[in-house]
Amino acid sequence: MIARQWVGETLKFDADTYGKYLEETGVKEIRATKGNEGVWLMRRVHEGRAEFVVISMWDSLESIKALTGEEYEKAVYYPDEKQFLLNLSPHVLHYEVLVCAAP
Repeated sequence: MIARQWVGETLKFDADTYGKYLEETGVKEIRATKGNEGVWLMRRVHEGRAEFVVISMWDSLESIKALTGEEYEKAVYYPDEKQFLLNLSPHVLHYEVLVCAAP
């Protein structure tokens, strides 16, 4: 299993609106992609800003490429994100999942 992590930051004022936008775009598309094993959308508000983290779990790199295209290490952005995000990080991180456990 592979975990894919993306991080973005908005102003605190935009946190609720952007969170909903992420749910309606990225999270929805991730969940609809074959091979996705789950997705988490997290937010932390601090010092006037809101940091968002999206972690998605995948069965293979091929499944990630179905979402991203061949350049799977590039971040995927949607048309209206420029109005919210303080910067557009070009890359995401991928991790090999060694243990996945829940109570």
